[in-house]
Amino acid sequence: MTSADLASLIEPVKAIAREASRRILDIYLGGFHVTEKADKSPVTEADMIAHDCILHGLTELTPAIPVLSEEAAEIDFAERSRWKTLWLVDPLDGTREFIRRNNQFSVNIALIQGHRAVFGLIMIPVTGVCYFAYRHGGAFKQSPGHAPRRIHSRRIEPGQPIRVTSSRASYSGKSLQAYLERLGKHDHVGVGGALKSCLVAEGKVDLYPRFGPTYEWDTAAAQAIVEEAGGGLTDTRMQPLRYNARLSLMNPDFFVFGDPGHDWSHYLPKRNPVIN
Repeated sequence: MTSADLASLIEPVKAIAREASRRILDIYLGGFHVTEKADKSPVTEADMIAHDCILHGLTELTPAIPVLSEEAAEIDFAERSRWKTLWLVDPLDGTREFIRRNNQFSVNIALIQGHRAVFGLIMIPVTGVCYFAYRHGGAFKQSPGHAPRRIHSRRIEPGQPIRVTSSRASYSGKSLQAYLERLGKHDHVGVGGALKSCLVAEGKVDLYPRFGPTYEWDTAAAQAIVEEAGGGLTDTRMQPLRYNARLSLMNPDFFVFGDPGHDWSHYLPKRNPVIN
């Protein structure tokens, strides 16, 4: 797709995300039931209603492009490996945040082409704030009733503490704590879901390190936005994440950062050499 093709998707995908957000809020403000998936992760009626809404909307918008959603991910790799272009969707990112009613959840929609995220949109249902980007088109934040404004990630300022974000739960994890000890002086901002990556994209924090299980639909939209804002989303070898390229849809550990000139892998704890 050309940049013009990608730009033409912004308004219709916004409309799809807005409708999904409206349906999510109907449930959020009322009552809902929580069940477990096979992997023990929680799911609610809102996840499924948002999935149905987005699937319908994207299928009408681009009938020739398949949709891979968290709530319908049981598609054989033999089939999806033939998809050169696909929508990758998390209908309700931050289900645990939704259940806790802390407002930190979002609708994530990404377009993948050649294993890269070339379009990304993240909408926050509670506030209506929308982040979006497309390849070579820049990254933007839009609040309800206002025009979109360009956003940029932040470069490291010498002598200033690095601003780090993570979920409050993962902040106490041993892997993250070992990394942060080597990172040194830093300020921490606890946020849930994809909002962490959005904070990096708009320059409010410098780094979101993730050591633990996530899936491709968790990061694809964020990667498009962060990269177009001037930052990066990479594995721990500083290589950009790729999508729909492997049998497993689980991500490796990764960094989301604002300053691509900084080697964030430098602070990984040194592994003991293997002695034969």
